[in-house]
Amino acid sequence: MKQYPFLDLALANGPYMDELKAAACEVIERGRYLHSTQTEQFEEEIAALCEARHCVSVSNGLDALRLILRAYKEMGIMRDGDEVIVPANTYVASVLAISDNGLVPVLCDPREDTMNLDSSLLESLITPRTRAIMPVHLYGTPCWDTALMQAARDHGLRIIEDNAQAIGAKSNIAGLNGTFITGGLGDAAGISFYPTKNLGALGDGGAVVTNDDALATTVRALANYGSDKRYHNIYPGYNCRLDEIQAAMLRVKLRYLEKENETRAAVARAYHDAIDNPRVKAPVIFEELKQIWHQFVVRVENRDAFRAHLADNGVGTDIHYATPPHRQPCYHQLAHGPLPVTERLAGEVVSLPIAHPITPDDARAIASIINRF
Repeated sequence: MKQYPFLDLALANGPYMDELKAAACEVIERGRYLHSTQTEQFEEEIAALCEARHCVSVSNGLDALRLILRAYKEMGIMRDGDEVIVPANTYVASVLAISDNGLVPVLCDPREDTMNLDSSLLESLITPRTRAIMPVHLYGTPCWDTALMQAARDHGLRIIEDNAQAIGAKSNIAGLNGTFITGGLGDAAGISFYPTKNLGALGDGGAVVTNDDALATTVRALANYGSDKRYHNIYPGYNCRLDEIQAAMLRVKLRYLEKENETRAAVARAYHDAIDNPRVKAPVIFEELKQIWHQFVVRVENRDAFRAHLADNGVGTDIHYATPPHRQPCYHQLAHGPLPVTERLAGEVVSLPIAHPITPDDARAIASIINRF
């Protein structure tokens, strides 16, 4: 029986292994491990990809979001107790970045079809203390529409994209800067390069992307102990830097990002077309969008039995995410209102294998197993 692991990072990085080793050796031999050419060039390449003026590489995706919000506070745009609207159906990091800055997360239920923030609910959640909306491009599907932009415009709100899972994805509606690619749609974006991402480091990494000169300058200082020059600290900052080896690893893999995204799209299409089981609901493929399929997430009511059936047939699965933020012990205070779609998704979602070396033929074989459930 063929085995289909959910994710094997050694296999996923296999096509790039020789280039990764060579890039690591080059950094080691050069002897500059922070603040050097690999990081600088990587920032230029990510800014160009997102069609934005600035990229500041940082330690991870959570720190990217934390730094954006902290910078807005240093700039006088936000202060303690202000509110940020964030989808309830997201990884807890989106919410952690908000509360860590003394701000208040306001949870918004998602749409059933996109599993992303439902912009039709925004007006009911905006208060005089609201300062920003944080759309999350969950699983690689862009979360962007005219209602989101209109709400931000009408109330003078910042839009901070959580682009941890959607680098290279595109909306069909232009963002605030006239571009369509995620990471460049709003006022600022946080990106994650966690090893499992479509563009993943061989360790941790992240980036802040923005067209706001002042925000980029503030984030860069905050990420480097709060200093604008050596031994001159203008903020009580952090140590949130990306190192040269991770930048080098990411630059190698960045060259193959478009191919990676296209391969995942082909696997997603194969799953979508071949799954034919009324008990299993496949995610929607939006023809007008460019989805990059960080995860391929189906929904099934009898989840434990479904996962057991797949495991018995050699198919690995995962759950993203079984416990939403407002059900986490650290956020008991957020469980203050009905979030029916979030609750339903949390009980039904199952992620299928989609990363290399999974092929469209593998997806069809897995779909055949699913159809026997």
